[in-house]
Amino acid sequence: MRISYKPLWHTLLEKGMSKEDLRIKAKLTTNAVANMGKDQNISMNTLLKICEALQCGFDGVVEIIGLPSEPASEEQEPNIKEAETMHRANPPRLVSLFSGCGGMDKGFENAGYQRVWANDFDVDAQAVFKLNLGEIDGRDITEVPVEDIPDCDILTAGFPCQPFSNAGNRRGVYDSRGELYLECLRIIENKKPRAVLFENVKGLLSSKHQNGKKLIEVIKEDLEKLSYRVNYKVINASDYGVPQNRERMILIGLREDLKKTFEFPPVQKDKSHLTLRHILDIPSDLPNQKYWPYSPQAQSMIEMIPEGGSWKSIPYEKLSPRFQRIRDDMKRYHAPNFYRRFGRDEINGTITASAQPENCGITHPTENRRYTIREIARIQTFPDDFIFIDDSLKDVVAMYKLIGNAVPCHLAEVMATAIYQQAFEEDNA
Repeated sequence: MRISYKPLWHTLLEKGMSKEDLRIKAKLTTNAVANMGKDQNISMNTLLKICEALQCGFDGVVEIIGLPSEPASEEQEPNIKEAETMHRANPPRLVSLFSGCGGMDKGFENAGYQRVWANDFDVDAQAVFKLNLGEIDGRDITEVPVEDIPDCDILTAGFPCQPFSNAGNRRGVYDSRGELYLECLRIIENKKPRAVLFENVKGLLSSKHQNGKKLIEVIKEDLEKLSYRVNYKVINASDYGVPQNRERMILIGLREDLKKTFEFPPVQKDKSHLTLRHILDIPSDLPNQKYWPYSPQAQSMIEMIPEGGSWKSIPYEKLSPRFQRIRDDMKRYHAPNFYRRFGRDEINGTITASAQPENCGITHPTENRRYTIREIARIQTFPDDFIFIDDSLKDVVAMYKLIGNAVPCHLAEVMATAIYQQAFEEDNA
């Protein structure tokens, strides 16, 4: 695998610009320009400066060459259904809000939808989205006029989940981020898409609205007032083919004139292929195999935890005073399962945005380190040709956050396919 800046030289030629023109306009160092001339890595910030200066996406600047492709198994027959979804005559138009780095969008793309607009305020998310999927609007959604958003057939939104997370302070809608779902309603009311999908943490179900009602019921009522039939459910991603026990709330609304309420697809019974043994067999030449080192204290604990264990596996006398206090009163601390290290024959737990060993199973089964970026990307079902940015430690840490916040691509694809079958298939029969 290597990087080529051939697209950049074509872009400059089309715009009648020289390298020096670019250096001045994008405020680049001569060293950065020289590195690109040698097809060497440059920082994410430099890439963003170039894209902004040239008003283009990452595909107009850089391409990744030599990504290995998975050899087709001789036993596999062509998947006719997959071919159909990729070549629909009238693909449903998708507007994607709070898109993150593109897990939801990639899944819907795989299911044959056509994205017409995406939005996310986070700069790191924008960079990864552009590198893999194309253009994304980076404005604050509260400042985007509805007229700037194209008409659509479906709207998806994974509005910020921190206010509702069990790990947070549970301020719910009293946190300003908790009101961002109202931006979704503003756009839905104007665009009237045939279908709507909201994704969030399961803590949303127990969060209260300021009027005293459960927030989920308020959201449901708000959508019903806009003439949608709503169904919501806490699902486990592993029930739908994702190698991760990740519980999330999925809400799907279908426009009233369809005279249908969405039915969730049946769960998958056989999960034997979802264990880490089947996920961590990553070829050495794939990109993004860097990892975020643990702190010295965390590293010393990790080295005492066996495969399949946790901090509880460490002898009492070797625990720090803090963990000894917790061990002395497990009932008071609700027997926390910190520093979980899943075994190769287990399905991993939730990959979180924080990537901290106290919050999720982020430690490799047999190696004393965090999972690499590529390993957590696989656990979140990003394909191996989905590229993340790891030029610096700051970038690496940012990628853990982006991937942890993402909707698993395969889960999104399963839901997208079910929505298509229930809301769009008759029109394209």
